Amino acid sequence: MTEKALRLGTRRSKLAMAQSGQVADAVSQVTGRPVELVEITTYGDVSREHLAQIGGTGVFVAALREALARGEVDFAVHSLKDLPTTQPEELVVAAIPEREDPRDVIIARDALKLTDLPRGARIGTGSPRRMAQLNAYARSHGMDIETVPIRGNVDTRIGYVTKGDLDAVVLAAAGLNRVGRSDEVTDFLSVDTVLPAPGQGALAVETTADNAELIAALAQLDDPLTRAAVTAERSLLAALEAGCSAPVGALADLLTDGQTVKEMRLRGVVGTTDGSTLVQLSTTGPVPETHEAATALGRELATEMLAQGAAGLMGERAL
Repeated sequence: MTEKALRLGTRRSKLAMAQSGQVADAVSQVTGRPVELVEITTYGDVSREHLAQIGGTGVFVAALREALARGEVDFAVHSLKDLPTTQPEELVVAAIPEREDPRDVIIARDALKLTDLPRGARIGTGSPRRMAQLNAYARSHGMDIETVPIRGNVDTRIGYVTKGDLDAVVLAAAGLNRVGRSDEVTDFLSVDTVLPAPGQGALAVETTADNAELIAALAQLDDPLTRAAVTAERSLLAALEAGCSAPVGALADLLTDGQTVKEMRLRGVVGTTDGSTLVQLSTTGPVPETHEAATALGRELATEMLAQGAAGLMGERAL
């Protein structure tokens, strides 16, 4: 007799379905049970408002978490960067699989790179974080660009370029990789130019805290180094008291000597969306062995950033 299928709650977007499908295959392998996708529509999917206006934090997550709490699904897959930094007690992130490419990318007309864009180029993004850093980069390199707020799925955003409405759009490399469209990227943005969102490129597999058997099974998909990195990044975000729509970038990367992982470097940035002011700092230390150590790393860097004036930049929202 075949065991009952596990129900995986996912958003309906093409990207969410693709990444949930990949997790479903992995879960099926470790549990030996079939996994069926349960499509759930979230407020963030149906609202046409800009993310910064509808609150950003949690708009793609609440409906999935409600379905978990009601027992309609057994577990859910989220893009980690969409998860609020406070974790409900009744739910647990049982696995954070190995992270995809965390970088942002540009898809521009005529296969242009960022530095090749003409004066007055219009670049579409729904993210105040991307706006702040792109505008700051343009200011310091004598470029003249205009960042234009946009919403929509991958197809919609790329469509702005192919239809000629915009010169370029900024997207996450991870999402394009997962839907098989990375060949359309015209430029990968170095993390020295644009730091990604905290947790970008990583997925969170969440279930109810009382489901010990499933938690143990899902834990086999967990990547400890990815978990340490994103925990530090999200701790920084939480300590700055910023939501997912705030203009905060963070990336924890591992420094190696070619073979062995030696240290973790955490970088953070916060800025005004026009790019006129950025606070950008980094710290390097031993790779955190515990959740508490990773959290402390993020909190320490946030404290330094606040001392440098980051607090005054947090209130700005892209309208």
